[in-house]
Amino acid sequence: MPATSIRGNMMPDSPIRKLVPLSDQAKALGRKVYHLNIGQPDLPTPEKALDAIRSIDRKILEYSPSEGILSLRQKLANYYNRFSIYVDVEDIIITSGGSEAVTFAFMSCLDPGDEIIVPEPAYANYEAFAIVAGAVIKSIPARIEEGFAMPPFEEFEKLITPKTKGIMICNPNNPTGYLYTQQEMNKIRDLVKKHDLFLFSDEVYREFCYTGAPYISAFHLEGIEQNVILIDSVSKRYSECGLRIGALITKNDTVRKNVMKFCQARLSPPLIGQIAAEASLENTDDYLMDSYNEYVSRRKFLIDGLNRIDGVYSPIPMGAFYTVAQLPVDDADQFCAWLLSDFEYENQTVFMAPASGFYTTPGQGKDQVRIAYVLNKTDLGKALKVLEEALKVYPGRKERK
Repeated sequence: MPATSIRGNMMPDSPIRKLVPLSDQAKALGRKVYHLNIGQPDLPTPEKALDAIRSIDRKILEYSPSEGILSLRQKLANYYNRFSIYVDVEDIIITSGGSEAVTFAFMSCLDPGDEIIVPEPAYANYEAFAIVAGAVIKSIPARIEEGFAMPPFEEFEKLITPKTKGIMICNPNNPTGYLYTQQEMNKIRDLVKKHDLFLFSDEVYREFCYTGAPYISAFHLEGIEQNVILIDSVSKRYSECGLRIGALITKNDTVRKNVMKFCQARLSPPLIGQIAAEASLENTDDYLMDSYNEYVSRRKFLIDGLNRIDGVYSPIPMGAFYTVAQLPVDDADQFCAWLLSDFEYENQTVFMAPASGFYTTPGQGKDQVRIAYVLNKTDLGKALKVLEEALKVYPGRKERK
């Protein structure tokens, strides 16, 4: 039998999806599974998007331009301008989800062996995208005891070598919900400028910032305009994960030309998705405000509930709709699997993502889970009760000192 590729063998399993078979087995037994593992909002997609799909009157579902439909890119430029992100239509390339935007950014900017510095825990697929590009992630752990604030910048400097080509951030952060401050963003800017690095900035959760402080985009940082590559997506903003529409935005002409080569090779982003995404950008301010208020309410409900459970701790996330919680268990990977395979409370169980999969440093996050508060508060309350009861009887419970 021929050997498989080194690249394929290196690809990590998804901490978000790897336990799906156990979840399916639990459902086959008739158990209710509360999905806190994946950032799939339960909020309805804007009716404007659904209407746009229903009203499609075309005889051919043709290729779109490789860079995306012009009218969608024009509307996106107007949308970004509202956040003082001043970009032109030519700066925007439509991608098949934010994932493709990151992948194309890495493949356009990095050579095999090049290094990217990433604060961790970080979105698990960044590591996968780096492997596809042949790049290497150098991680700096943030601490739950400090609310996952940006690690000291002296630690960044220690990691910079001749192979370092960029820094990757997610702001607001997935999986922690941390929101970088102006001071932290300024320090990132200074590092990028000093060492002439790319700054890959994943900003798909910009609508969900809960501090009251101004939202700071990488495009707000002066002096590094040619270094910034912004990643975006409609998936979370409009509950449109299945559309697979994202965007890569940069003012760097050379990067953009390289990205376009990859875009042409994959032909075009999804036509139907672009039609729905464009409709979502028109007159949906009320929808976004309602979504924001709902997540604010869920956040308080979940964090209060988690911190009332004996031995559980979660800092208060300031953005996105995730939190990383510390549990009184010896191994969260085993605990999350046990919840699905061996535990039920009133015929219910909970599906969470082990946080170890969001770290590249071995041994980090062993007693942590990522929780997505994408369910209504009634279901969140039931999930919290299941978690509380499970921790009472889990064989691998570890009491905190």
